[in-house]
Amino acid sequence: MAAETTDIDDLRTRARRWLDDDPDPASREELRDVLDRLPASADELADRFAGPLTFGTAGLRGPLRAGPNGMNLAVVTQAAAGLVGWLAAQGGTGPLVIGYDARRGSREFAVRTAQVATGAGRPALVLPRPLPTPVLAYAVRQLGAVAGVMVTASHNPPQDNGYKVYLGAELGGDLGAGAQIVPPADAGIEAAIRAVGPLVDVPLGPPGQVLGNEVVASYVERAAAVIAPAGPRDLAVAYTPLHGVGAAVLTAAFARAGFGVPGIVPDQAEPDPDFPTVAFPNPEEPGAVDRLVALAETIGADVALANDPDADRCAVAVRVTPGGADGWRMLRGDEVGVLLADHLMRRGVRGLYATTIVSSSLLRAMCAARDLPYDETLTGFKWIVRAGGGSQPLVFGYEEALGYCVAPDHVRDKDGVTAALTVAELAADLRATGRTLLDRLDELAAEFGVHQTDQLSVRVTDLREIADAMARIRAATPTDLLGSPVTSAQDLLPGADVVILRTDTARVVIRPSGTEPKLKAYLEVVVPVADGDVPAARDRATAALRALRTETATALGV
Repeated sequence: MAAETTDIDDLRTRARRWLDDDPDPASREELRDVLDRLPASADELADRFAGPLTFGTAGLRGPLRAGPNGMNLAVVTQAAAGLVGWLAAQGGTGPLVIGYDARRGSREFAVRTAQVATGAGRPALVLPRPLPTPVLAYAVRQLGAVAGVMVTASHNPPQDNGYKVYLGAELGGDLGAGAQIVPPADAGIEAAIRAVGPLVDVPLGPPGQVLGNEVVASYVERAAAVIAPAGPRDLAVAYTPLHGVGAAVLTAAFARAGFGVPGIVPDQAEPDPDFPTVAFPNPEEPGAVDRLVALAETIGADVALANDPDADRCAVAVRVTPGGADGWRMLRGDEVGVLLADHLMRRGVRGLYATTIVSSSLLRAMCAARDLPYDETLTGFKWIVRAGGGSQPLVFGYEEALGYCVAPDHVRDKDGVTAALTVAELAADLRATGRTLLDRLDELAAEFGVHQTDQLSVRVTDLREIADAMARIRAATPTDLLGSPVTSAQDLLPGADVVILRTDTARVVIRPSGTEPKLKAYLEVVVPVADGDVPAARDRATAALRALRTETATALGV
């Protein structure tokens, strides 16, 4: 009991110290309420003070709440001061450009970041309204900024927010110009954040220059130019921004490119930080695109598209049997990735094609057959856009988590708007010849074999469950999968917490999620097509994948 009392006293002291430095009256009131409920609120208070929200290669991301282990004005002030100080220490010149989405706190966090920048004597340029993350990534390059900040939690739950940092060419170099940061920049910024003193001593200037619509119009014009100017445009599209900020920019880009305006899911069309119609605002989650599919059926759409809330990802749904009653299905990220890559290759786009270690191996096979350079990176677009180390110009990159970069010179990050445009271009081209996206996937399967992928994803409430599962697979690594010997077992520690198992016809990649409390296992089987019978090969692949999923879950103990 004495130890528990001491712990509570320590928490109370740390919380009161935080209160003295917190610049936000609302979060001070929130924290006082937690203190008033002690000792009943001890666990909650301990969680809020479990440690500072760590700045990593994805920036900051966490729940909106008072205390160091949350997203709030105090944490953002400290992060902005650390970032601005680090930029100065690196000798970086030029403005800081700041974007934000429509989540709770996003605009306030963007304004505070601008005030910290101007208070330190650095110009701050703020995007004119809540906008997609790709617009911010584009603006960093277009405006010659030293860096960019995007306030967003992407597809995280409604209670979260986040803070992503991009570097300009001066500090990011050619490969990292307008790209998310990578080590050692993340560690340097984190150290600078921890070195920030009392927040009352952080000088605040004016809230920066709010940009006009010119930068958005420029993004839209360049996005529309990503696809070929002359080509079929006869296509009916259903679309949802999932209560996010993508609708206005995407519809403007479609119109500029000559497509009809997509039909938009009415009750998901406007930004809403509550995301009231979905359990998780992520098009990968079950049920998230149910309204989209219903709209597509109603309007007779050829293809259905969804962005995540900050519009840097793109999901694609297709009717299983055009004109029939077999319903719709979501294409996997790997399927969309290889369709886009194949489309660009057929358009004559030569250069480096890249994906990640957890994506399908089909892109590698396509590049080998077509004499195109290929590279494979760790997960995350911060690595994809740096693929090849500059040995070849990157022309396309994708990750299976619905992220696609179809024009690295436009946006050096995943971009759900230009991806949607390019999917529409491909679908319209195929429609003009009486074919569909599924037909093209079958043609690729006939040529390269069925590369079928799936994912075992386990959401946890205690992160120790993930650590235990990773330890289990390392201590008792399977020696065979699907009755075939494991020919390669790679452990990427200490560089990355990843285990990769391969047989001659299967692959399993196991890693913790970098953005959510999930353990993920990425599964792939490769089945040759005999006598042109793609459906039979797909059936065999489906059965093999189901068995591989079961074996993997058993090995992980989940």
